[in-house]
Amino acid sequence: MEGIVRVGVVEDDPHSRDQTVAHLSRYESDRGARFDVSLFDDGAGLVAAYRPEYDVLLLDIEMERVSGMAAARRVRELDDDVVIVFITNSPRYAVGGYEVQALSYLLKPVSYAAFAQEMDRVLAQLARRERRTLLFQADGAHHRVDLADIVYLESAGHRVLIHTHSTTHSVVSSLKALEAELAGAAFQRCNSGYLVNLAHVTGVEQSECRLRDGTVLPISRPKRKAFLAALAAHIGSVGAAS
Repeated sequence: MEGIVRVGVVEDDPHSRDQTVAHLSRYESDRGARFDVSLFDDGAGLVAAYRPEYDVLLLDIEMERVSGMAAARRVRELDDDVVIVFITNSPRYAVGGYEVQALSYLLKPVSYAAFAQEMDRVLAQLARRERRTLLFQADGAHHRVDLADIVYLESAGHRVLIHTHSTTHSVVSSLKALEAELAGAAFQRCNSGYLVNLAHVTGVEQSECRLRDGTVLPISRPKRKAFLAALAAHIGSVGAAS
């Protein structure tokens, strides 16, 4: 998987926590992976600060204040996508893992060989995900939205309106900044104020593009050539993949 993988390590035993961090560091060196690691000494700390921004959580189960299983249940209320791997002294918790869609379990003490094999599985699962997401803050909450659900983005002063299938989020940002975050995805400006998900374009007529939800947006003269070229390339790539 390309890019930085965001990992949350939740472990109340300092020795086990240090060992997990050491395994992650060694894995980075061995596999060329890149991790951004956040540490929590209890499930309560994870739940209190949780935002749907992690790719994988490595969760101890038996912790005094809030167990890993309880923390995972709360996480799943907020985040359907994060990969959960439990690290535990006992295999008796395996059945409960189905409830929170845990990928697997590692039994303590965790050898590096077992850890590396599991991280191979984790990264393979992340790489298989076809969808990308956009993480942002709006209305005092953090959101992670599938790019496929975004119809278009609209510049509105010092904010950007993110129009999805079901709602509109108002984000303090610039269209240029969000355009940079969406680099490599099928988004293209039809004019200076709109960034369009090309997958939702159903037609182009003269100086307008029509979107799947019925929205009609103007295509400016300076952006027309690049927009039509990007749309043609997108249609061609979809056709080649099907």
